[in-house]
Amino acid sequence: MAAKQLHEIKYSVLDLASITEGSTASTAFQNSLTLAQHVEKLGYHRYWVAEHHSMPGIASSATSVVIGYLAAGTSKIRVGSGGIMLPNHASLVIAEQFGTLEAMYPGRIDLGLGRAPGSDQRTAMALRGDIRNQGQDFPHQLEELRSYFDPASKHNAVRAIPGEGQKVPIWLLGSSGFSARLAANLGLPFAFASHFSPENTLPALAIYRDHFKPSDVLSEPYAMVGMNVFAADTTEEAKKLATSHQQQFLSLIRNTPGQLPPPVDTMEGRWNPYEEAAVEKNLKSSIIGNPIEVKEQLQKFLDDTQADEMMINSSIYDQTARLHSYEIVTEATRK
Repeated sequence: MAAKQLHEIKYSVLDLASITEGSTASTAFQNSLTLAQHVEKLGYHRYWVAEHHSMPGIASSATSVVIGYLAAGTSKIRVGSGGIMLPNHASLVIAEQFGTLEAMYPGRIDLGLGRAPGSDQRTAMALRGDIRNQGQDFPHQLEELRSYFDPASKHNAVRAIPGEGQKVPIWLLGSSGFSARLAANLGLPFAFASHFSPENTLPALAIYRDHFKPSDVLSEPYAMVGMNVFAADTTEEAKKLATSHQQQFLSLIRNTPGQLPPPVDTMEGRWNPYEEAAVEKNLKSSIIGNPIEVKEQLQKFLDDTQADEMMINSSIYDQTARLHSYEIVTEATRK
């Protein structure tokens, strides 16, 4: 297999609709729409938002609603979920919601699916009603969901209207090998969360590619990899921008999740050695640097993963700096 070059693949955006310190969800949504419009002009392929719950710094809990808002404010970029946590919902409801979105914005909606709660166990209990529901029924739920989109399905005594007969692309998302194997067996596209599970990236991609079975959806594997990118005009500025995400992840480790904080000059004194190691372990695939460094690191990541598409998350406190980071990535990936 010939090595891929940066200009040969697609680039997309993962957005957590971050609520910055001292701000509100309303501002977060406005910032998300501005970013979606910005990256659409830059030529990004898709824009996904993630389902999380009971998180003070993430506004995208009602994921389908946010997708509709972003799709309404853009014209051609694909908009979708990265992802909907299917065990939190009835499959029929998700089929109806995404059928509705597809009817409103034909040919622009993606349905990315995961099986984690998207929050802590207490919140998972509030969502799922049974603490024993750890997503073990995900394959069955997925089959049920797909049947609602299929008008010829024998299961459709109950029908998803809208939804039935619509071609909503389904992706499986994962941070381990479970969804990689399931996506391979079903011949579906696969997106891996390298932005918080870097150590599992290459093993999961190998499972997906080695076990892939062609389907009426895909004739060959299609893998997208999520990643954190903090790009700025100088290395020092990029490193400072990244401290907002580091602080927020540190709060998660401490079980005190909070809003996205402003950047700091240094993280020294803000974490102990164990915490620093834990943050670095989970975020070690992050790309941080000036335009030249970002280009080099992106190419290295592509060399390692041979991804078909990269989905970039940039949890940057300042909106102007966030927009500029995506501009730098665009320049770095052009031929």
